[in-house]
Amino acid sequence: MPASDNRQSLPLAVALIGFGEAARAFVSGWEGRESLALTTFDIKTDGAGPEREEILDACERHGVNCAGSAPEAVAGADAVFSFVTADQAEQAARSVLPGLRPGGFYFDCNSCAPQTKQASAELIDGAGAQYIDVAVMAPVHPRLHQTPVLVSGPRAEQALEIMYRLDMQAKALGPKVGDAAAIKLVRSIMIKGMEALSAECLLAGRTLGVEERVIDTLKESHPGMDWAVTMQRSLERMMVHGRRRAAEMRESCTMVEQLGLPGRMAQATANWQQQIGEQALRPGTEDMGERADRVLDALTRKHGHRRSKP
Repeated sequence: MPASDNRQSLPLAVALIGFGEAARAFVSGWEGRESLALTTFDIKTDGAGPEREEILDACERHGVNCAGSAPEAVAGADAVFSFVTADQAEQAARSVLPGLRPGGFYFDCNSCAPQTKQASAELIDGAGAQYIDVAVMAPVHPRLHQTPVLVSGPRAEQALEIMYRLDMQAKALGPKVGDAAAIKLVRSIMIKGMEALSAECLLAGRTLGVEERVIDTLKESHPGMDWAVTMQRSLERMMVHGRRRAAEMRESCTMVEQLGLPGRMAQATANWQQQIGEQALRPGTEDMGERADRVLDALTRKHGHRRSKP
């Protein structure tokens, strides 16, 4: 049940660890709330250069105080939201320990294996705060702070009160840390795996000059799907978010292997996501062929191969 208007008007101090796309999307949805104080720390501000300046500019645009360290950012916060890459999630949890307010909530929104979240929960709970496993279940645009999330952990039901005060769309699963993460990462084997399959299919077909005919055959087999749009959008997501998605898929692989199963598909997906993401290409237009050519040119140039244009 969402909190009453009176409860939503009470002052609330929120800290964000990491201030990338996801954190900024949630903050964009919270803008204009006079009772909300927002502070962030992003490790990219530790250095000099364009990444630091970009984070500082984003903080100014969104009205968010940029702290000089993780403990400073979380000091006195009622709720801490962690939005870092999956491979940095446990370290992010460790970094806030000196500043956590006893009894405050720590929302781990990172796409980590259940085992990773359980390790982070031990750290946070050991410091007297309350760890919440959060799975963000859809792209953060266009729904921003109302992007659907799943939460789990011993205090998941209590955490809903703060999330409702922030006008979030949250659903509690139960008391076990890792349940939300498991749903997210098992789902990602399919969703991110389909992206990688689409990319490999498109890039191979484009190189051979047969991609249009391949798409025609796919339409015959699966007429309800717009394969050209699916492939170009999959490629766009990998170009923009590939490195972050690769970290998530390595966590999926770890999860599967700890179940005693081979994580071959998750690892292969991570490899494709990483390779395309690290090219740091802009998506360009929504033309499927043009987008594929940009990726192919980068991949073949890097590896010293020549390819004939279709």
